Amino acid sequence: MTFVLCGVVSVSHYLVVGAILFTCGVVCMALKRNALGVLMGIELVLNGANINFVAFGSEYLAGDGKSVLGLDGEVMALFVILLAAAEAAVALAITLNFYNNHATVDVDRADDLHG
Repeated sequence: MTFVLCGVVSVSHYLVVGAILFTCGVVCMALKRNALGVLMGIELVLNGANINFVAFGSEYLAGDGKSVLGLDGEVMALFVILLAAAEAAVALAITLNFYNNHATVDVDRADDLHG
């Protein structure tokens, strides 16, 4: 009895997982009316991109076993993680300030924020 999940995990598997995460994030950003839900969608998009960066930096991408990009994928993923942390802190501060002023985090009510 052979199992389907016992095969070799290749770079294409990671790319599929990254694409699924990216798509789930885009759908979450498009459908959620809550600001925190939109922030979670943004984080899903960034994590999907991180998986793709690391997969493209993998040593298994090249057929000869040599690394194509070296640590470039991991370094890019680290920068994306740092930017995501800064973005989450700023967006959460804006969301909390909006909640203090309007008693809701509904994005449709944010139209009065324009100058």
